[in-house]
Amino acid sequence: MTGGKRPTGHQPSVPVALPSFDDAEVRLVAEVIRSGWVTQGPKVAAFETQFADYVGAKEAVAVTSATTALFLVLHARGIGPGDEVIVPSLSYIATANAVVHVGATPVFVDVDPATFNIDPERIEEAITPRTKAILPVDQLGMPADMDRIVEIAKRRGLFVLEDAACAAGSRYKGEPVGARADAACFSFHPRKVIVTGEGGMITTNDEELANKLRLLRHQGMSVSDLERHKADRMITEEYPVIGYNFRLSDVHAAIGIVQLGKLEEFLAKRRAIAARYEAALGDLETVELPQPPPEVDHNYQSYIVRLRAGGRDERDAVLEELRRHGVSSRRGLMAIHRESCYRDARLGGSLENTEAATDQTLLLPIYADLTPEDQDYVVQRFRSALDAALVQRDANSRRAID
Repeated sequence: MTGGKRPTGHQPSVPVALPSFDDAEVRLVAEVIRSGWVTQGPKVAAFETQFADYVGAKEAVAVTSATTALFLVLHARGIGPGDEVIVPSLSYIATANAVVHVGATPVFVDVDPATFNIDPERIEEAITPRTKAILPVDQLGMPADMDRIVEIAKRRGLFVLEDAACAAGSRYKGEPVGARADAACFSFHPRKVIVTGEGGMITTNDEELANKLRLLRHQGMSVSDLERHKADRMITEEYPVIGYNFRLSDVHAAIGIVQLGKLEEFLAKRRAIAARYEAALGDLETVELPQPPPEVDHNYQSYIVRLRAGGRDERDAVLEELRRHGVSSRRGLMAIHRESCYRDARLGGSLENTEAATDQTLLLPIYADLTPEDQDYVVQRFRSALDAALVQRDANSRRAID
């Protein structure tokens, strides 16, 4: 692959992620604005129905974000102080934060080094009498081993809440992510495959749970604004529970409806980009590329690479060199237990795979509208940055010996 010249200033010329919008989103948002109904209303209801149909779940409940989705499900299940929830430390910090916000304790366990997903064997070792739920994460869109996790949960009487924030469009054993767990939570943040700006969705086959979630997301109101508006008589709402304001707006839902209609197109483009990375970087012995298991169809929400040689210093040197040449990148995944706010966290065993992954991985740009020319440039700069980092590492090693 060859690439053209790019500016070398501080502003990257190739972003790590970028939403894909066109006039279809603009038209539907304009329709919502002209209707005067911009809060949670008919477009939210339509988005929920279409999303549930896509993933094969009976119910879908739209909320403000995947973080509030995780919190709301845990709260609705009565999980709180004194309870433990098993989570991977290798995840965005929101996964653990949702557990803490309900007053429960996250118990961090290690991951499979090949998929970066929670290791089912480590789950078994971490279960205690206080464990109430397992919270697996579909890392960067790679589906977790849900059959094994669900089997463990059923045998031990635990609730499974799948953090599918990045996994819209991914498939596990031929089925879309979102219907195997007791509940699954998705994100529509700008770095995700489906983008609404902000927003989240909960999917479940439990109608009673879904009804409780709808009650809780709207201040505990017994009848929604849309239901009152459509009624042929006056209805006065009641508030049987104390709820929250986690409503998604019809403006966000309108964008989501259009984006969901483009999902298969987005997936095809992302998988083609991933295949080009594989072809362009597959010869590098010092780099490990994503290798989805055969039962998985990856949506490539992100493209993660591991530097086999070296650790955090080499990885950070590559990131800095990419930044200097206008290519935006990020560390691959964070280890939550290393953050100061989780310094005293409970660990469910050794986290050696988690710590190695967070030190050795980084993300390369991937989004539906990434051009072949820009991807060629990313590959060129990555190869150059990797060479420079390894040369510097070897020089440092020689100086240490001398």
